Amino acid sequence: MASDDRDTSGLVLSFLLGALSGAALAILFAPRSGRETREAIGEKLRQTAERSRRLGEQAIEKGREMAEDAGGYLDRQREALERRRDRLAAAVEAGRQTYHEEKQKQ
Repeated sequence: MASDDRDTSGLVLSFLLGALSGAALAILFAPRSGRETREAIGEKLRQTAERSRRLGEQAIEKGREMAEDAGGYLDRQREALERRRDRLAAAVEAGRQTYHEEKQKQ
């Protein structure tokens, strides 16, 4: 699971760095005035910040879903373990009872 988190964060980081690099190159090689270039850089930064915010929200939501799934899995495993424990206790008690009955017959 930790490897998946690293893979996802690496993918997001690569995407963001690629987007920023591409935007910077496009702006630097575009024939614009200084003011237009500053406005374009500001707009790209706002777009990137918005995109990053959305990706962060999606990552948080995915994390919540995974935590809920893990919690449900743990609850199911706990219930199964309790059922097995109860069956084992009943079997041990039945064995004791049978032992005492056989011992009293002799």
